[in-house]
Amino acid sequence: MTTRQVLVVDDEIGIRELLRDILQDEGYQVQLAENAAEAREYRQHTRPDVVLLDIWMPDCDGITLLKEWGTGGMLTMPVVMMSGHGTIDTAVEATRIGAFDFLEKPIALQKLLKTVNAALKHSEQLPRSDMSLLNLGKSVVINELRQRLEQVMMSKAPLLLIGEKGSGAELCAKFLHQANTPWMELLESQRLADAPLDVLEQLREGVLFIPEVADLDKTQQKGLLVLLAKAEKYGTRVVCGTSKPLPDLVTEGMFDNGLLQTLSVSTLRIPSLADHREDIPDLARALAFLLVETTASPYREFETAALNMLRNADWPGNLSQLDSVIRNLMQSSLGEKITLDDVHRVMEQFSPLQSALMEPASKEGSGLPIDFDLPLREARDEFERLYFEYHIQKSEKNMTRVAEAVELERTHLYRKLKQLGIKTK
Repeated sequence: MTTRQVLVVDDEIGIRELLRDILQDEGYQVQLAENAAEAREYRQHTRPDVVLLDIWMPDCDGITLLKEWGTGGMLTMPVVMMSGHGTIDTAVEATRIGAFDFLEKPIALQKLLKTVNAALKHSEQLPRSDMSLLNLGKSVVINELRQRLEQVMMSKAPLLLIGEKGSGAELCAKFLHQANTPWMELLESQRLADAPLDVLEQLREGVLFIPEVADLDKTQQKGLLVLLAKAEKYGTRVVCGTSKPLPDLVTEGMFDNGLLQTLSVSTLRIPSLADHREDIPDLARALAFLLVETTASPYREFETAALNMLRNADWPGNLSQLDSVIRNLMQSSLGEKITLDDVHRVMEQFSPLQSALMEPASKEGSGLPIDFDLPLREARDEFERLYFEYHIQKSEKNMTRVAEAVELERTHLYRKLKQLGIKTK
């Protein structure tokens, strides 16, 4: 069994060493910090199983450090506060913020061991850190997003989150989720068509998150409408995400107009990573820290030049792409720090894919024969023209099979082909 780690934070050397000797005799691995700065540095790199934290320290008091860990998503281990000048009010304040227990100095041996043992049992039940909206950044656009989410938090009305893929819709949905209530990310969309009320029954007073509402087929969209009509009765909050232009899909007959109107009552746009580049250095550190928490991999600091390159890079995949790059850097870098060369090495591994996405390909060359310098509407028409021509050729001009393959009604398919100037005969 892995030796349990206890972090002791106290500015008095005698108390630190006494607690270390007692706990080591009990078989614990003990780390010492004489102030909040050392404790903060240690926590950045490692998740101890329990922390003994003195309240009165010269550089930063323990209550402030406890609050800092709590708001930063780092309070994922039990913290036992210690004080020689403790009061009932201080103990209550500490436990309100998130402390597991409170020990008054001088600490009796049996009381110490009993409290540490109880804290360790509690530690086994605590979830490890996870990405949250707090990690997404401190920029103006992210702060505004957080404020808007706080405004709609008390409502049970459905919410539509609009943003590029990978920009953090799930984090926004989880921000609205209350602790100790049901949560579901709907990955089996057919449940909406088969038994929408069963989903509500499972999620009473909870949150249902649908990552991409535009991917639902017609029967699933109708099932979602039924679910939305009954959601308030069950106290269920429905949050839908989309990266696609739903009004255009309504025009094309691919999305139910009634469903769009229902979802449009409350909408929020999620900024892409390009809209808050200033948050990328902090995001990189947060993602690295979460990897340490969840996989016990060693933490690596980022050189300033490496963070600057990450901030200035293009991220068409947004947060999801940044997460993949950080994981790659943490697992494949050889030094104690992640350098500019490390970032170059990882980013260049994906450069052919980036080039294929970003550079226009000629009709004679490989890749999509679309000029990406065209206005959006013209580029979309060009893509749709190629798309339908491909399916017409594949089906040997059997329009019934084409309609089935592209999931359009025959009348709408012919109207679309006429609009694009495609002849079927």
